[in-house]
Amino acid sequence: MTTKEAKNGGVAHRKGTTATQRLKQDYLRLMKDPIPFVTAQPSHQNILEWHYVVFGPENTPYENGIYHGKLQFPPDFPFKPPSIYMLTPNGRFKCNVRLCLSISDYHPDTWNPAWSVSTILTGLLSFMVEKNPTMGSIETSDYEKRVLALRSWSFNLKNKTFCELFPDIANEIREKMKREQHQDSLSAVSGRVAELSNSLRSSGLRENGTLFGNTITNLVIIICFVAFIYTVRYVLAVISTTESDKSL
Repeated sequence: MTTKEAKNGGVAHRKGTTATQRLKQDYLRLMKDPIPFVTAQPSHQNILEWHYVVFGPENTPYENGIYHGKLQFPPDFPFKPPSIYMLTPNGRFKCNVRLCLSISDYHPDTWNPAWSVSTILTGLLSFMVEKNPTMGSIETSDYEKRVLALRSWSFNLKNKTFCELFPDIANEIREKMKREQHQDSLSAVSGRVAELSNSLRSSGLRENGTLFGNTITNLVIIICFVAFIYTVRYVLAVISTTESDKSL
């Protein structure tokens, strides 16, 4: 190894050490002073790779959405900015494409080494809820954004890295989806029973018009209600078993 190669290797090592130290400091600062609507974690394998989650702010088309993205820091951070990616379909940014922001590597000339990970994430959220176009952005309606917000839950659960770095968020999504699935099942069964009951009642009144006929109709309605209760229990049991199998 020549003197020049050794010198260059030493400089690269010092840059990597500086980046690691700075990112560790930024992580501690982020844990101490969390950012509203955003959280982030470095990769377990590489501290230069961070993953973030944006929770769609209220009163925006992104409300109820959960958006996963990635920050790729250079070895000489904080002297150079990171690449910023969005991984969850959102209606604002393209997925898996470097985003052109004043805080990203698209604009090294405007980068300030004093900016931290918190600064980057705050700037990303601010730009996300705006409508200014940039490289990597897309135009969609508010309706499309709201649809994607609801789909973001199941989409993120398919991402292994998301589930590993944000297990609490992943579990919360699973619980919310389970509750919604229960509610949808109950609503479907309840609607069917109500429809059948109304049909039987109408038929009984129209065809019989007697106390006996009405009594039979009411009896059938009671039987339908009991069947509804057992059906609900069965649906809940099936869903619970399915979720248990998935967790295994």
